[in-house]
Amino acid sequence: MSLQGKKALVTGGSRGIGAAIAKRLAAEGASVAITYAGDTAAAAAVVTAIAGAGGTAFAFQADAADPASQRAGVDRAVAALGGIDILVHNAGIAVFSSVTDDTDETYDRLFDVNVRGVHVGARAALPHLADGGRIILIGSMAGDVAFPGTSAYGATKAAVAALARGWAKDLAPRNILVNTIQPGLIDTDMNPADGELGRQMTGMVPLGRYGRVEEIAGAVAFLAGPDASYVTGATLNIHGGFGA
Repeated sequence: MSLQGKKALVTGGSRGIGAAIAKRLAAEGASVAITYAGDTAAAAAVVTAIAGAGGTAFAFQADAADPASQRAGVDRAVAALGGIDILVHNAGIAVFSSVTDDTDETYDRLFDVNVRGVHVGARAALPHLADGGRIILIGSMAGDVAFPGTSAYGATKAAVAALARGWAKDLAPRNILVNTIQPGLIDTDMNPADGELGRQMTGMVPLGRYGRVEEIAGAVAFLAGPDASYVTGATLNIHGGFGA
């Protein structure tokens, strides 16, 4: 219960990695609010699971691509929690296409959600974020490792890591620690390890398997907790050795 009494907001917390993060932070003792784009049933299931384990959780709809909606989601979370100690930006989308097939619309959508959404959400949260708090951004190994068709998506994730490095310096006077986690191939409903792509990609991972959402959540819990008190401006790759 290393996070007992802490208050955490997890964006994109209704499924996959975000849901696992919300549940792990609650298991460590934090009260948790999640935001979600549109899957109300999935968000409610996360809240129910946390409550069933004895924790406290709230869910609020917020569109990361819409600044007004993103700010409103943060405000509602702050009101429910009574402040924020831990902000985890997980909300994001993935669209893959080669540069010859990219469009203005897909490019704008990627940057609206993956970069501007993070920027808007963090600025909205900062007045309510306690000194000594934590900001953890969920990026992707695509920010460092390129594949065909991932240039625009990878650019957004490289931008996420750059934001974290800069914010770590900006917020150091308040002892707010800012770090990025870059997952590799993680077994989720959007990219299952036993799917066709998963079977093709698993052989490229030195550890020979996809990662689990719980492994990302564990790293978030570490960065949010007292053992990471001297870690800021860091990028943690969790990819089984892929691209190392």
